[in-house]
Amino acid sequence: MDEYHILPTTKEQAEKIITGRYQPPYGVYDLDPADLKVLINPEYRYHCLLNPAEELVGYCCYGIDAQVPGGDYSCGEPQVLDVGVGLHPDLTGQGRGEVFVTAVLKYARRAYNPDRFRVTVADFNQRSMKTFQKLGFEVKVHFLRHPDSLPFTQLERKAYE
Repeated sequence: MDEYHILPTTKEQAEKIITGRYQPPYGVYDLDPADLKVLINPEYRYHCLLNPAEELVGYCCYGIDAQVPGGDYSCGEPQVLDVGVGLHPDLTGQGRGEVFVTAVLKYARRAYNPDRFRVTVADFNQRSMKTFQKLGFEVKVHFLRHPDSLPFTQLERKAYE
């Protein structure tokens, strides 16, 4: 049985996502009301993860909105699928990341059938970096986000391991 139910983000879920606030320094991941339209736009492929009680656990996106300005994404779909994840702020730092990300990747394999997955992680976010590396992701390149020069790292792995 899957730990989470994954489905395209509804307006009600998106409204919950934009009100969540992460503790510093993770506040760079906070969203605001202007992000509501993006979260429910099918082109950006945002999905929510719900637990068996149908409570929002987090969200993910696949494709262009998982990319960070300043990175080189020239090797694109269908070969490489960019994946972005956001665990609910109240659930971070509790060791849930590996199961959460595994569910996101499992769904992506079925829905999009990529050859490889790519994630882009802020360098300060060592929790996320460790989670992805435990799941077989390898560092490919470091870069500075535009326009604020925040350091990021791209990691990749095969989609089928």
